[in-house]
Amino acid sequence: MKSRVTLVPLLALLFAALLPALASAAGPAPEPEAQSRAAAEALAKRYAPITMLREEEDPPCETSAEQYEPTTVETMLGNPTVTLNAWIPGKGLIAVKKAPTAADIAGLTGDYYLNLEGEVLEDTCVYARAFRKLVAEGKAPPVTYAHIAREQGHSGFALQYWFFWYFNQFNDLHEGDWEGMQLTFAADSPKQALAEEPGEIIVFQHAGGERADWDDEKVQKEGDHPIVYPAAGSHATFYDSAVYVQNGQNGSGLGCDVTTEPLREVRPRPVLLPERVPREGKFEWLSYYGRWGEREAGYNNGPQGPQTKGSWREPFTWMSEQRTTSPQLPGASIPGLGEPTAKAFCGTVAAASNLVNLDIKSRGALIATLLGAALLIALFVGFTRWRPIDLENLQARRSFGQLMRTSRQLYGRHWRVLVPVSAVAIPIVGGVTWLAGRVGNIHTGSRRGDGTGVNIELGSLLEALARPAAMAVVAAVVVVLVRLLIEGNERPGFRDAFRGMERRFWRVIGTQMMYVAGLYLLAITIVGAPFAVNKFVAWSFVKQEILFNDRGVREAFHASADLVRGRWWHAVRFVAFLFVLAAVTGPILTFALIFTNLPLVWVDLLGSLVFALLIPYIALGETLLYLDLEVRAETEGIKPARSWRPWKPRQFGRLRQPAAGASGAAPA
Repeated sequence: MKSRVTLVPLLALLFAALLPALASAAGPAPEPEAQSRAAAEALAKRYAPITMLREEEDPPCETSAEQYEPTTVETMLGNPTVTLNAWIPGKGLIAVKKAPTAADIAGLTGDYYLNLEGEVLEDTCVYARAFRKLVAEGKAPPVTYAHIAREQGHSGFALQYWFFWYFNQFNDLHEGDWEGMQLTFAADSPKQALAEEPGEIIVFQHAGGERADWDDEKVQKEGDHPIVYPAAGSHATFYDSAVYVQNGQNGSGLGCDVTTEPLREVRPRPVLLPERVPREGKFEWLSYYGRWGEREAGYNNGPQGPQTKGSWREPFTWMSEQRTTSPQLPGASIPGLGEPTAKAFCGTVAAASNLVNLDIKSRGALIATLLGAALLIALFVGFTRWRPIDLENLQARRSFGQLMRTSRQLYGRHWRVLVPVSAVAIPIVGGVTWLAGRVGNIHTGSRRGDGTGVNIELGSLLEALARPAAMAVVAAVVVVLVRLLIEGNERPGFRDAFRGMERRFWRVIGTQMMYVAGLYLLAITIVGAPFAVNKFVAWSFVKQEILFNDRGVREAFHASADLVRGRWWHAVRFVAFLFVLAAVTGPILTFALIFTNLPLVWVDLLGSLVFALLIPYIALGETLLYLDLEVRAETEGIKPARSWRPWKPRQFGRLRQPAAGASGAAPA
């Protein structure tokens, strides 16, 4: 018994001697909770992102701009316009509580929905006005939720920034939205991370993201703060100001995310979340696994919270599977000819999304819309004669179908001349388009600016006027080719046709620019819009009047209008067909390439090549229609016009004579 008593002090002394060694082997002592949280808050504040949002120029309902900003979940919790709903099988959707608080939704799982005032498939400006009201009342401050995320089997940690958005105004309309970004650190604790830089960064985009090294040149920073660009409406986050074409693969969205100017800077205040989901306290809303938005079908359903995402649970594994690039719409450096395929893709997806949303809202309305479109197409291209086709007598009356087929077969017969015309179109039209893009994209020296407003307007004006003029020059070569065929030259060459155009080069350019400018000036006023539609057809044949009849500029406009008058409906059908053909054929033929790994630059260049090959066909069609109208005018006569000159009261409203020398015109 005595020996046992003596042994106890000896064992205590031995344990005290070994304790430092055991502690050293076990690693550093854990930081006190308050100290660890202070370090995490300091880290979150140091790297808090700066968001660049597309600024509204006509608030609050400008859906092409950003109507919202990253904010607090308190915009929903305790909001008297929000209802907590539950979906119960057999009973449907029932209201649980108005103005639910964080405590009310804590721990809820399954089919629960935080339903805002408004309907996502109705007037979405209801949400924009509601959010603007919350901002005015100080209830929607700019906030980002910071979270330290760890993953078993991976050293270090991720610092995530979650953006909560009040409404998602994209192809998939829905209440509530969660996006954001994350940084990774090799350090084991926030305190250690304060002494080092992040290793990687990833910005969240729809169901995926785009990662990069922290020192990658595409990662813009102001000090330690990364500058990110949430896309207008969709809130997918990007590294720069551009139009991003998303094909739905690798976690991307489907459509086009726009982060272009004008931009405004918003600096969300970081609010640190606990590492683990709490069931009570200030952040108990994290334990809500329901939906932050109303119940709707498909992509219109409200989203779940950040704690449900793979990036929250496995930040490193999720990040390693994401993309390193996001395809951008090719800019002004690419000399495109027609409508770029990538740009047309944006509008097509938006239109398809509208049809999907219409189907969800009303299947009957969708069916009626599709039937109406099919009937319109049938009326447009149907009810016409397709035969006979006469390639010898080009000066003849032709129906809509005969004009289409004759143009195609005439192209096939003279392709050796017309294909080089297409090749000439590439440097001429493409060069003008490139120059217009460069003028509009002259840098101001600002890191975030692409160009001044003056440069953008000048570039747009140059493209609006000079590009059609360049196309008119190319088309004029085809017009001269047809004239040579009529004059008896059975095998006219490219050089002959080009020389014939060259003699009247400046008149062709001048009339085309006046044509475009006149239509624009008429169209910008509500009163003048119908006249613009009328003149779009009436002035379509000024090139032909110059190149066939050697008319002056003013005479060409009068003669073209006289030729169309009384035959406008016959002319508009084929003119509109050629206009639509030029706009959609290239994008349609290359549309599927968007869903491949082919760079968008090459997709657009292929679309431009298709457009270039179409220019001779369109010019042939317009010229055959011109000849058709001339024959009709010779047999039917020129329809008299009325004078609408208010400065000549005696002539106002009276019939006037056609232009002197016009086909079928009475002598002056």
